[in-house]
Amino acid sequence: MSRPEAPVEPVEPIIPVEADPAVKVPLAIEDWLAVILLAVLALITFMNVLVRYFTDQSFAWTEEISVFLLIVLTMAGGSVAFVRNHHIRIEILADNGSPRRQYIMALISNSCVLAFFLLLTVLSVKLVTDEFVYEETSPAIGVPTWWYSIWLPVMAAAISLRTVGTIRRLVRNGVKDAA
Repeated sequence: MSRPEAPVEPVEPIIPVEADPAVKVPLAIEDWLAVILLAVLALITFMNVLVRYFTDQSFAWTEEISVFLLIVLTMAGGSVAFVRNHHIRIEILADNGSPRRQYIMALISNSCVLAFFLLLTVLSVKLVTDEFVYEETSPAIGVPTWWYSIWLPVMAAAISLRTVGTIRRLVRNGVKDAA
């Protein structure tokens, strides 16, 4: 004899799920990039653990590749965090006050983010150029270091473009969007 199942009531999520803002370039690009990078990182790390466990040796290249993957993963996550407004901020300043004050704070914070990532883009291009010109190689594998470094200006430029889009949406929607 089976027991009748009690009806299950829907549970409200603790954190409300917000819809992504309307963007021209889909955020799924960075989302999938992050998923793929995390999966590759987990696979490489797991392989290294197994090899170390069974052979008391370690792959020398795993740390180098892992650091590279973590940098790109962080930049991809940062890109969508700025668009979805999930970045680190001082909420007592950013989320309190009148809608006009919130609007001004959003413009100031996004402008600072844009300035930082534009500067990071320019300086990291110089870094990559120097690594290419002076033919620097990585210590573990011996490949050119610019193979790793080239992704820093690319991802910093992507964050800059995402931030420009956020500022454009803020300006277009005005004070009503800040609340």
